[in-house]
Amino acid sequence: MAQILSAFSRDANGTPIWTDGLIASKAITYVAGTTGATGVTTLFTVTGVVTVRVFGVCGTTITGAGTLEVGISGATAVILAQIVNATDLAANELYLDATPTTQVEALPSQLIISNGQDIIQTIGTTALTGGQITYYCIWTPLSSDGNVVAA
Repeated sequence: MAQILSAFSRDANGTPIWTDGLIASKAITYVAGTTGATGVTTLFTVTGVVTVRVFGVCGTTITGAGTLEVGISGATAVILAQIVNATDLAANELYLDATPTTQVEALPSQLIISNGQDIIQTIGTTALTGGQITYYCIWTPLSSDGNVVAA
């Protein structure tokens, strides 16, 4: 039996909600030179073997013309395809693919991730100078030590 180290979301009666999986989230406000700098940021730390579905919700329109993608080391766009110009991601849009243009879309495909393959965001070409995205990871443990936590 997997030991879940993160908290369950609960309904109004206090009953854990887990039918679609557990949920971890991480919000990033982009600032040039720190959180918006080019390079890799760990979004979620993965242990054991888990299934995941990841997407982002843009809270504030992104500024700065860098590229943006989400994946794992060695496959940096395997989870969310690269957005060539991150300024294409506007407030309230969903980041599920390379062309974020909608506020309603089907959940992305479920992927299997093994131990040690943390979920990362990569900013390339140019720094992001402003904006905010909240990333959500809907996940389910497969191995007894399977876990996902926001980094």
